[in-house]
Amino acid sequence: MSQPQAKFLKDYQKPKFQISHIDLDFTLAEKLTQVVATSKVIRQGNHNDSLVLVGDELTLLSVKINGAAAEYNQLAGELVIETSLDDFELQIVTQLDPEANSSLEGLYMSDGAYCTQCEAEGFRRITYFLDRPDVLAVYTVRIEADKQAFPYLLSNGNLIESGELDTGLHFAKWHDPFPKPAYLFALVAGDFDLLEDKFTTCSNRQVKLQVFVDKGNLSKAHHAMASLKKSMSWDESRFNLEYDLDIYMIVAVDFFNMGAMENKGLNVFNTKFVLADKASATDDDYHGIESVVGHEYFHNWTGNRVTCRDWFQLSLKEGLTVFRDQEFSSDLGSRAVNRIHAIKVMKNQQFAEDSGPMAHPIRPESVIEMNNFYTVTVYNKGAEVIRMMHTLLGEAAFQQGMKLYFERHDGQAVTCDDFVAAMEDASKVDLTQFRRWYSQAGTPQVDVEEHYDEQANVYQLTLSQMTPATPDKTEKLPLHIPFDVELVDVDGQSIFNKVLDFTEAKQVFTFEGLKQKPIASLLQNFSAPVKLNFNYSVEQLVHIMRFANSEVAKWEASVSLFSQSVWQNIDKLQSKQAMYIDPRILDAFKGVILSQELDRALMAEILSLTSANALIEQKSSVDLDNLALAREFVVLEIASGCEDELLAMVRELQNVDEASSRALKNVCLSLLLKIEKSYGTLAKAQFESAQNMTDSLGALTALNCESSAIRDELMAKFESQWAKTPLVMDKWLVLHATLNSGDCINTVLSLFQHDAFSFHNPNRVRSLIGAFAAGNTFEFHRNDGAGYSFLTDAIIKLNILNPQVAARIITPLIQFKKFDLHRQELMKNELQRILAIEGLSKDLYEKVTKALA
Repeated sequence: MSQPQAKFLKDYQKPKFQISHIDLDFTLAEKLTQVVATSKVIRQGNHNDSLVLVGDELTLLSVKINGAAAEYNQLAGELVIETSLDDFELQIVTQLDPEANSSLEGLYMSDGAYCTQCEAEGFRRITYFLDRPDVLAVYTVRIEADKQAFPYLLSNGNLIESGELDTGLHFAKWHDPFPKPAYLFALVAGDFDLLEDKFTTCSNRQVKLQVFVDKGNLSKAHHAMASLKKSMSWDESRFNLEYDLDIYMIVAVDFFNMGAMENKGLNVFNTKFVLADKASATDDDYHGIESVVGHEYFHNWTGNRVTCRDWFQLSLKEGLTVFRDQEFSSDLGSRAVNRIHAIKVMKNQQFAEDSGPMAHPIRPESVIEMNNFYTVTVYNKGAEVIRMMHTLLGEAAFQQGMKLYFERHDGQAVTCDDFVAAMEDASKVDLTQFRRWYSQAGTPQVDVEEHYDEQANVYQLTLSQMTPATPDKTEKLPLHIPFDVELVDVDGQSIFNKVLDFTEAKQVFTFEGLKQKPIASLLQNFSAPVKLNFNYSVEQLVHIMRFANSEVAKWEASVSLFSQSVWQNIDKLQSKQAMYIDPRILDAFKGVILSQELDRALMAEILSLTSANALIEQKSSVDLDNLALAREFVVLEIASGCEDELLAMVRELQNVDEASSRALKNVCLSLLLKIEKSYGTLAKAQFESAQNMTDSLGALTALNCESSAIRDELMAKFESQWAKTPLVMDKWLVLHATLNSGDCINTVLSLFQHDAFSFHNPNRVRSLIGAFAAGNTFEFHRNDGAGYSFLTDAIIKLNILNPQVAARIITPLIQFKKFDLHRQELMKNELQRILAIEGLSKDLYEKVTKALA
């Protein structure tokens, strides 16, 4: 097999041709779909080069220039057209087979409906084209299909014509007046239920809103519609950005590789992020829908009206839009809890990526397969970089920067540097050093030392920063780190709260006039995506939990208390000593449950004790077997020490119909089940009386700590009730995949034959195979390697069906360096087995070779 070759940012060249307009004519028919693409092509610059277009899995029928047959050559994945003309009309006719397209890229079938996914490079599966984000064209699309089977024919822009044809066919013609890259093209044809509404913009324009869902699901579309209207209103009020077309459409499909796609005016969504009612969706599902609907809507300006010049600039649109959707959720809900959720993604997933073989900056320097770079680094660390910029500039200056960015670049494909330049010019703040965040991979480590001079009443913090070597680069330069600090006195009063500009490799900050040594709450609100190394005492952490102004800081202190106790008990196990927990830690967690001041959602976050995966990310290497024992011990000690308070809280909140109360109640219930099985009757009672999915799933999750007769009984009832509802059965699959039982792998294997599972559906694969590998830490990392072998077998199958999904669920297998040598060898052997696959996809090749390097 010839090895796939990397592409490099440094090799970027402007396109030698541009396409200003394209007319697409689709004839959708069983088995073979015909596409006629008529483009207005313009040569760029003074050259005589051929026009080179890309295509994948297409049957080429004809190529014409200005109506006459063209001279061309077909090479591997390319169509080379010979012409000396500088300005011409190009017509290409292709055929494709959407039913056979299991990769779910380009045009494919989802439960009988046609739909598309063109980001990043799926449009080349529809027609030969300049499939790159810096080629922006005005699209006019005509779709023809059987009216009875496909009554709705949708594409980008505004509907300009429709009608009926002979023999039961009909057509629709759409025009998008805004130039866009091919990755934003969308087409959907099918038979759906339709929810309609309207929105009046700030300039008093009426916009038609439509949400299309599978037949029978109309009642589950209302929350998505409400979320869309909230998003449109928020973007006007917070960013002064108004929607620009006459119609905005969302279509929910069950077969989709991603969460959703922001195609101009026609968003295609995974059903997971559209369908919801109280019976079938949890409070977290409702929040997820609101967030993702907002994210895709916000792309209309940050991604569509201004798009990225090349795929190395992906964070230009994704990091910025994640920041915007996080702000949207925070403005509408609990800012602290939303911030905690973002921090968990960074610490538990992004830090792992930074320390693994796929480490890359938020603007990568090279890629083999672009789909591999839709990562938590590009999205979530990218959002943290935008957030740091917002912190440094302030809201007013940041908004001025956004305004200037749109004024300069509306309708253009630009770079991350263009965005930073707009922020810099609008604020007059020098961001030269800050730009290093875009090009430097890895998680910076910040070491902090404190010193208090009682005679001089002076307190000093010495900050040192170092970014570890990553596969792309060993030498790292100091970054501009906004470092949020609060100093609290012994009485709990705040005496200093400010963001420090930390710019040097080592820097001393001095605080004068302090009559007592303060307690420092450091890196508050996770003001920068760094690892903090500071030797907090139990007393200091308890003090921060009680008195810090920042609710996020209280949560961070609780995480540190729990984590310290786990690591200390691992040391005790290794030295053959009895395990122990400091009583002050028990008192601190008991104080959380008894608090009259803390928000219940925040209490739930604090009591959701740090997961094994999150603990693993705190260290460069782990003793996995003793980690399991130590974590179980600390959890049990905290639960037992707070048993009465936990039970009282569950009873108090039993009938409270409110999301944060449900979250707290279900966390408390899970802790009670850690103490003894007899609390299973409490979980059973909750399950049987539940009026919503949050409480049903909360009871099952609490019981999922180990096998039991009650668990088996309720899981069977749940299956019987929801067997015909795929999104709910996904939750059932996750529960099976994450049970910490020695028989878990056999259970998961048996579920391959279950009606609820399909290797062809990404949601099902993620819910069963992905959840086992990423969420069942100790069973996946079994000492006999059975977990690794299981995942490898699944990946080999998915390599043929859907390489993109295969590459996404392989992540736990390539992050092997934290584990003992025995497990490392087992994982590397499985990676060698994948590397030996005949016809290995580029998606997997890139990740496996980087891991084995």
